[in-house]
Amino acid sequence: MSRTRLLVVPGWRNSEPAHWQSLWAARLPGARRVVQDDWLFPRQETWVKHLSEAILDARDERVVLVAHGLGCMAVAHLAPEVAAHVDAALLVAPADPERRAQLADFAPVPCKRLPFRSILVASSNDPCCPVRLAGAYARAWGSEFVRLEAAGHIDVKAGFGPWPFGLQQLVRLGVEVPPSELLHRAG
Repeated sequence: MSRTRLLVVPGWRNSEPAHWQSLWAARLPGARRVVQDDWLFPRQETWVKHLSEAILDARDERVVLVAHGLGCMAVAHLAPEVAAHVDAALLVAPADPERRAQLADFAPVPCKRLPFRSILVASSNDPCCPVRLAGAYARAWGSEFVRLEAAGHIDVKAGFGPWPFGLQQLVRLGVEVPPSELLHRAG
C-alpha cells in the first residue's frame, strides 16, 4: 500500500494547540494541516480551494481526511474530480452553516453521497450542530454514523485532547497509527 497523507481539516476559528486535531497533525506520520487564509470569516470557495490543492498535492499517496466542524462542510463541497482522489474521511462534529451568520457561505450543505468511505462522529449535545442534523448529514453522505453521548463539540472545551477513540476510528479507516498514540488518555 502507498504512503498515507493524512490531511487535517480544522473548522471555524482553527483548532487550538491542545485540540486533538493539532496534536494529531504534530504527531502522526504523514499528517499535514490544511491552512486557510481567514479562520474567522470563512468563504466556501477559498476553503474548498485550499483543501483541493492539498488533496491534489498528495499525488501518489493515499489521502485520508480528518475534518472537524466547518472543515466537514469543506469536504462535502469538494468537486467530484477532487473527491475522487480521497480514499477515506473521518468527519467530526460537523457544523450547521445555517445556524451562524459567519458560516452561511457554506449553505446549503450538499446532500450527495461522498465517493469514499467515511465515518461521521457527532455528539448528542453539540452546541454547533444538533445530533439529528448530524445524523441526516451521515445518511446523505453515506457515512457510518457514530454518536457520542454528551461530548459537546468534541473539542478542548469539551475535554478532548489526544482523543484515543478518534484514533481508533482512523485505524478502522485503514490508517496506521503508532501504538504509543493509541495509549494516550483523553483530556
